[in-house]
Amino acid sequence: MYPHQSQVCVVVIGYDDAAHVTDAVRSALAQGPAVREVIAVDDCSADASTDLLDRLALDEPRLKVVRRRVNSGGCGSPRNDGIDAATAPYVMFLDSDDVLPPGAVDALLDAAAGRGTEVAAGLCVRRELPSGREVPWQPELYTKPVLVSRPSHRTRLVHDTLCVNKLYRTDFLREHGIRFPEGRFPYEDFVFTARVLAAGPRIALIPETVYVWNVRRSAERLSISLDRADVDNWRARLAAHDLAYDILLDAGEKGLARAARARFLDHGLRMYARELDLRGAEYRREWWALTRAHLATFDAGDFALAPAPGRVIAQVVMASEEPCDLARLKEVAARPARLRPPYPRAADGTPVWSADLPQVTLEHLLFRPVHLLPVAVDAELRPRARATRLRLRLHELYGRMADAGPASVDVEFVNRQDGVVGLTITAAFLPDESDESDTSGASGAFSPSGAADPDSWTAEAPVDLAALGSGTWDLRLHVRFHDGTSRETTPHAVVGPGLLRRSAVPSGRHGVLLVQPYATHGGSLALRLAPGWRGFTSVVGRRLRRLLH
Repeated sequence: MYPHQSQVCVVVIGYDDAAHVTDAVRSALAQGPAVREVIAVDDCSADASTDLLDRLALDEPRLKVVRRRVNSGGCGSPRNDGIDAATAPYVMFLDSDDVLPPGAVDALLDAAAGRGTEVAAGLCVRRELPSGREVPWQPELYTKPVLVSRPSHRTRLVHDTLCVNKLYRTDFLREHGIRFPEGRFPYEDFVFTARVLAAGPRIALIPETVYVWNVRRSAERLSISLDRADVDNWRARLAAHDLAYDILLDAGEKGLARAARARFLDHGLRMYARELDLRGAEYRREWWALTRAHLATFDAGDFALAPAPGRVIAQVVMASEEPCDLARLKEVAARPARLRPPYPRAADGTPVWSADLPQVTLEHLLFRPVHLLPVAVDAELRPRARATRLRLRLHELYGRMADAGPASVDVEFVNRQDGVVGLTITAAFLPDESDESDTSGASGAFSPSGAADPDSWTAEAPVDLAALGSGTWDLRLHVRFHDGTSRETTPHAVVGPGLLRRSAVPSGRHGVLLVQPYATHGGSLALRLAPGWRGFTSVVGRRLRRLLH
């Protein structure tokens, strides 16, 4: 007999998701004999979801369909219904637009039962659709099997706020009254996870992938995590953070509570700050005010645990009553962080954010290791018929670059879809004495020379675009210094006349190559390529139609 037969309940929740709910349910049923029941909770759908679930249930006795009479407006209430209906010793959660990979339940159940833990957790991957590119979620937690005797022994657990990549003992949740917030409560996972950690369970961590989070950015109805255009989303996120923090603090888990605030600074704050320049003036003002009020509740200990970029963004927000320096904040919020010019100092020589905000000090930049510094490299890619050239400019950073001695840069062109490096080029850095170091985003002249105390260093190299062929390519830089240190970063896309324009260049391999350099949301330079005459004529046709219109 199977050793863990009929031990797990998988709760699948959905609302008006007929296009995907059957795939989710089938992925749960396909986990094998360990699954005693799949409880599909339909949150009063108006589409064909319930009919599809009923038809599935006719042929699958393990599937139970629960219909809510009134839509709850959130994910918490349907999941609570599933907890109440579960009869199996263990329970886990699945959203209707995601799937469980084969073997997920067995891997989690083996860990939980084998180690005698109340919770088992594994790796979740975010699968970008339709490309299929997968990005691991919080992979640092799931590199190898680990038994955590108490959450306070591994405070990084607060970084994984998901509830879906975990298996819970059902009686553990019920004995501690651990439930999701009811009704419309975005980011309910934050609160549920805090309640779980506050109860002090033993947790088994495993490296296996146990959940596939499908990311559909072009969906008609965006998920909560993607629908950030309204400031109410930020308001809801702050409310969830506050409640999670209070839960941990009230349980006497001050270390976990502080770690949760550090996560907010490094993840939530950076993510939304990166998008501020995409929003309107009213959104920015309200976001700024909400964030200032939230940060006012933090103390020095909360800030001390956070990585430097999040702390700097928080300091700028708190120092200015009105939104400011959004373009520069976006660069600091990028991963890796970039601090672009200017680089002012206070009267005593202390590095500061700007002349307008001298209270925001950057003294830590004088002591951080080079491989952690927010180095800024500007990039221009100029497609040409004869040769495409990439020009890079590395900015000085309070003397740290000159001390290390810029030597060279390896530029990797990384395919956005599969992460494969399609091309690597290397160029030497030379001092730039043109005294035109760019502080506004436009490019100055690149004229390498032998200046003794340069403000920047430049590198230039040809790029064989034909070797890349097609697709979307991100640029990754490995900046190497004469003192033996190095720094990995991404290049800032310079905006200016003749830059970031779509071009058609002749190609011996493809006939013609359509080239589109562009700036990502984080301000990094990226590249789209389309080979062949068909792609070229398609783009020209669209341009002509726009002109005629």
